[in-house]
Amino acid sequence: MAANTASVQPGRFRVLKQGTKPVEPNLGPVVYWMFRDQRVKDNWALIHAVEEANKAHVPVAVAFNLFDQFLGAKARHLGFMLRGLKQLHSDLEDTCQVPFFLVRGEAEETIPDFVRECGASLLVTDFSPLREVRKCKEEICKRVCDFVTVHEVDAHNVVPIWAASDKLEYSARTIRSKINKRLPEYLIEFPKLQPADVKWVGASPGIDWDGLIDEVLRKGAEVPEVDWCEPGETAAMEVLMGSKNGFLTKRLKGYSSDRNNPLKPRGVSGLSPYLHFGQISAQRCALEARSVRNLSPLAVDAFLEELIVRRELADNYCFYQPHYDSLQGAWEWARKTLMDHASDKREHIYTKDQLEMAQTADPLWNASQIEMVQYGKMHGFMRMYWAKKILEWTRGPEEALEISIYLNNKYEIDGRDPNGYVGCMWSICGVHDQGWKERPIFGKIRYMNYAGCKRKFDVDGYISYVKRLDATKKRKSDSLLLNDKAKELCS
Repeated sequence: MAANTASVQPGRFRVLKQGTKPVEPNLGPVVYWMFRDQRVKDNWALIHAVEEANKAHVPVAVAFNLFDQFLGAKARHLGFMLRGLKQLHSDLEDTCQVPFFLVRGEAEETIPDFVRECGASLLVTDFSPLREVRKCKEEICKRVCDFVTVHEVDAHNVVPIWAASDKLEYSARTIRSKINKRLPEYLIEFPKLQPADVKWVGASPGIDWDGLIDEVLRKGAEVPEVDWCEPGETAAMEVLMGSKNGFLTKRLKGYSSDRNNPLKPRGVSGLSPYLHFGQISAQRCALEARSVRNLSPLAVDAFLEELIVRRELADNYCFYQPHYDSLQGAWEWARKTLMDHASDKREHIYTKDQLEMAQTADPLWNASQIEMVQYGKMHGFMRMYWAKKILEWTRGPEEALEISIYLNNKYEIDGRDPNGYVGCMWSICGVHDQGWKERPIFGKIRYMNYAGCKRKFDVDGYISYVKRLDATKKRKSDSLLLNDKAKELCS
């Protein structure tokens, strides 16, 4: 398919702040504050920033703010992110001659300071529906000079969040037709990223990536890195399209039947870490999937439903529901039924520490928790069972929700994401679901139990699989400790 040469569609970005006309006749440079979409290829925000800079005949730069901790991110998350950014840094400067600046601290301070120091006239940001990022952008708009314009580009969703719907959607059923209606307009091939016409004055400072990675690994060592997914744009495309084990090239056929079986980890796409950190575009994944639909229509349709409709439904919920991580964000029927049953007698009550340490009487639940802690990724089917049992084993829905979000954000490599918040809210608070037969503790919230899981898949096989995974991980960890001690003795 030929590359699209048109500009970024007006519906893909919105003006957060319109700057006043500057006193100086010459416009300042364009700065793209990169946050959620950490890639060079297929990045609408970067395309828009370069395009606007070239139209105004001014330079363009990318700035990335490294928070010391963003929503509790540990070595697992920050290591993966920084290794991807290290690759991005060289790709960006080599392929389109755009400098990359890394700043550290609170973005409300560092980004306005950077904009002021370089005299920028346009600040471009990518889109996130999370409350902390939105508050940060509001503050940045207040702090930058009056003549600075601020654009927000939805480079994460195929159909931009505000174009898909202007309200909180009740379920996948209510948003699906709205998204599908806009897909012909937005699911298009990307234009070629142009190099910057005007070069940045002065060299961008060197970045000690290895030192920085060592620092975050040390500080966040409580949750170590995982080795099953290699970070970066190249690795992401390999997972999608690789000749050895690519999802669309080698594993697509079994997706519709195997993706709900926790014993078939190859049955899922494996793309969620890359989509979360923006190291691959959901739109690129959709375009490639659509091009091979004739090979496996059922699998591609199921994949596109998850990739587009379900992901964008999660963004819609977090964007239009300010209480996306609390009981206040549940529908009224769900809130009422949960409170009606909040004081129901529980067979077990576990503390947050007991749950985190997988110390429950349920071997299946313990296995799912261990999988998440050690592997950084719990199978999607098990995430539902896992969260629902937390509701059953804690003192009420508020505590259950708080613990599930805490554990998800701490251990899942794709934690701190709209999909994670909505997954917990769906399981515990019935968001995007309907009322079911009333029962103790759950009320009308959909129920799941051990017996139901046994009917779906080989529960004992899954428990054994996780035990082997855990043992392998511990052996590797012990080996690394011995190597470190040996190095210390030799030095």
